[in-house]
Amino acid sequence: MLKRWIVYLASVFLGLAVVGALLGAFVLALLWPTLPSLEALTDYQPKIPLRVVSSEGDLLGEFGEERRAVVAIRDVPDVMKQAILAAEDERFYQHGGVDYLSVARAALANIASGTQQGAGTITMQVARNFFLTREKTVTRKLREVLLAWKIEANLTKDEILELYVNQIFLGQRAYGFAAASQIYYGKPLRDVTVAEAAMLAGLPKAPSTFNPVTNPRRAKTRQLYVLRRMHELRFVADEAFKDLLKKHHQPVGFKAALKESLSEKDKPAGGKVVKLNPRKGR
Repeated sequence: MLKRWIVYLASVFLGLAVVGALLGAFVLALLWPTLPSLEALTDYQPKIPLRVVSSEGDLLGEFGEERRAVVAIRDVPDVMKQAILAAEDERFYQHGGVDYLSVARAALANIASGTQQGAGTITMQVARNFFLTREKTVTRKLREVLLAWKIEANLTKDEILELYVNQIFLGQRAYGFAAASQIYYGKPLRDVTVAEAAMLAGLPKAPSTFNPVTNPRRAKTRQLYVLRRMHELRFVADEAFKDLLKKHHQPVGFKAALKESLSEKDKPAGGKVVKLNPRKGR
């Protein structure tokens, strides 16, 4: 009798699995042809603002809706990469666009606590930022997953991370971490400290809520969370983590960006820069 029940339950689960697989194949066949081309990613052409600088390289003005400073992934410091992975997608270099372990963990957390916990990967965020809206529908989520698979099949991990680093919105009209580093801290991205990298990496989740200019207290809470995650992932040693918790790193306001100096070395790739030479006397 027990054996018969086991066979019956196994048959039911097998049938459900077959139905689920067929349904998934149907959705894939229906949506895959409608996915957009990846040309926007493979031929990335961001909106670069017009910058007016003096002959000494001092920034006099910046014109454009978006503040950007495009940076190659090889020029992004390790501490910034580690902070991003700790905050957003610790298994980025292991998964294929969708982190099923994070999905399962988020589902269990949602059931246990009743609160919504996301499981989006960096690749899924790239897909959303370039091609999709933020509407919360099943179709949009399915397209996001399919686009993540398509992106992973056509780009390397470093290429995907470079797109994310340059495209993500971080508040104060800043798009990309290089621009945000100048706006919030008045320094090139290559010079950020661990604490500053943690602050910047905490912004993508909610740029307005965790904005260090308008919400310094919430920004500090988010920064400490990212630092803890970096410590848990062994990106930050025990002693260094203790020292960071003892110190109080106050964020610099966005006005620091007005002091930005654009030398030839720091000039954003593809940026439009107009130099003004002082008129010499006769």
